[in-house]
Amino acid sequence: MEQRSLILLGLLMSQSQHGYQINEFIERNLSAVTDMKKPTAYATLDKLSQNGYIDIQLEQEGNRPTRKVYSINDSGKQYFYQLLLNNLSSAERVNYQGDIGLMFIDFLPLEKTIPALEERLNNSKKLLEVMKQTPSHGVRSGVNLAVEHKITMLEAEVAFLEKSIRNLSLYSE
Repeated sequence: MEQRSLILLGLLMSQSQHGYQINEFIERNLSAVTDMKKPTAYATLDKLSQNGYIDIQLEQEGNRPTRKVYSINDSGKQYFYQLLLNNLSSAERVNYQGDIGLMFIDFLPLEKTIPALEERLNNSKKLLEVMKQTPSHGVRSGVNLAVEHKITMLEAEVAFLEKSIRNLSLYSE
């Protein structure tokens, strides 16, 4: 919940927004760093409100349905800074799902292992190219840093796979 709260409070630091705006921004601009879905965002916003970190105003425009406008309050700003510092200073243990397959790679014959790793390599290269197409986010460097981190991790994955395939290919000769 902390990462989700950090994202939502961070978005509210610049301006008050209604849920649709928040979700659209996440979907359009932050899909590289989060897979948060709309129901999760709304549930997290409700929890942040219940915990006293954000305020909700009801807004009515014409015949449109009433919508909630979320604003961060002073308590929420303090919580945001706490979450931000914790996030920036913590080291992560990253669990790559593909490492599970690597653990048991010896149970497959090399003629099946190498093509599977080559497919993973090609898929990683495609992801890397997509990430490299992410447009720069102007004056705020934070989003750019997050995208750069993803690119660096994918480049490391590509290098690791290329090296592993080369090494495994030596055994098959």
